[in-house]
Amino acid sequence: MLSVFNLVLPFFGLIFLGFLVARISRQPLEALGWMNVFIVYVALPALFFQILSKTPVAELTQWAFIIGCTASTLCVFLVMFGFAFFRTRKIDESTIQGLAAAYGNIGYMGPGLAIMAFGAPAAVPVALIFCFDNTLHFVMAPLMMALSGNDKRRPRDLAVSVLKKIFLHPFIIATILGVAAAIAGFEPPVSIDKLIDLLAKAAAPCALFAMGVTLALRPLKRVPQELYLIVPVKLVFQPLLIYAILHLAGDFPPVWVYTAMLLAALPTATNVFVIAQQYGVWVERASSSILATTLFSVVTLTLWLYLMTHGLIP
Repeated sequence: MLSVFNLVLPFFGLIFLGFLVARISRQPLEALGWMNVFIVYVALPALFFQILSKTPVAELTQWAFIIGCTASTLCVFLVMFGFAFFRTRKIDESTIQGLAAAYGNIGYMGPGLAIMAFGAPAAVPVALIFCFDNTLHFVMAPLMMALSGNDKRRPRDLAVSVLKKIFLHPFIIATILGVAAAIAGFEPPVSIDKLIDLLAKAAAPCALFAMGVTLALRPLKRVPQELYLIVPVKLVFQPLLIYAILHLAGDFPPVWVYTAMLLAALPTATNVFVIAQQYGVWVERASSSILATTLFSVVTLTLWLYLMTHGLIP
């Protein structure tokens, strides 16, 4: 158990440091702007390019794995959406609740934690899950908001916007370039390779620190009753579901299954708050979902990692 604590606590320690510094310094949330730009447009894309460009091409075409993981994420979204819609009869609020239960922090926390836990073989499933899960969310959010009447754009404008979000997102561009480099066998010059490596190593610390700052500046003002369902669905049900689906979808290496479970067990992504704010729906409670799942994930992630690293999950 000590080895698991040693693995998990540095990650949550960085989040706590960001939280603490934000409480002490009292800087406005807007002061985080350039760090977020660095993380989203430079550091994390460098990490994904580095991972994928050095991956054997055969490992990048595991379609059964991709479909299984994406299907499990969609199932969680639909389950939570269904519960929420049964209660509220509001598509827009139900969409944000569905995203809060299904959209994990796979960008900020996923790569560093998975690679530290399971080694370099975890890099490829991380990149595949990240690419296709994000594509799913980029499509689902505007589509559901359009159905709710919250997004007034014409279908053509909506479709163009979705395609832009998918293909112009820095992470997706980095993924495409990384796959192209792997296919072509391209190796960047030594100086460029060192720069990419430096940026990639900065991704996780900066992202986790920024996440802590964000949580500090969006405090939990009240506990919405929806959290009593969102927290267990996100942190317990989703990793169990992805485990079951992957065992039905094919025979994958244990590292790939564990990596998928780990990413499924991550707390709600901060992007859910961004989407809620963009549409003016369920904003405060989206922030509460992020904070609550992050706090509870200290316990649940530790338990999941203990079970995986000690071979207690077949």
